[in-house]
Amino acid sequence: MRLRGAKIAAKPAGSLLSKRAFAFLGLILVVVTAGMPSLLAQKADKPGRKVISSTKPEYPAALRQAQIGGLVRLSATVEANGTVTKVQIRGGNPVLAESAVAAVMKWKYAPGPTETSEEISLSFSPH
Repeated sequence: MRLRGAKIAAKPAGSLLSKRAFAFLGLILVVVTAGMPSLLAQKADKPGRKVISSTKPEYPAALRQAQIGGLVRLSATVEANGTVTKVQIRGGNPVLAESAVAAVMKWKYAPGPTETSEEISLSFSPH
C-alpha cells in the first residue's frame, strides 16, 4: 500500500537519542542530589572525645635549629576507657610525626561507650 501526498517527517536519530540521554542524566541528577543531605550529615565533624591528659611532643633540636616546622596529622585509636592503643600518621614531616606519635601514645581521653578513632592535628613552629 502506498500513501499519496502524505509527508513523513523524520527526526534525526541523534535528536531522539540526545533527548533520552538528557532525560536520563536529569533523573540521575535528581536521585543523586536527593541523597546529598544524608551524605553531608555523615561527613559533618563529630565532636571528639575530650582529652583529659596530654603530653607535649618534643621538638627535635635539629629541626628547630633549621627552622623546619609544619602540621602533623594523626589518627588515634582510643579504647572505651580512654587509653590510646594505636596512632597512625596521616600527613606531615616524618621526623616531626614520629615525635607527635610518641607524645599522643601517652595521652588519656575521657571514657566513652566504645572504642573510637580520633583525628589529631599538631602544629610545630620553630619560632
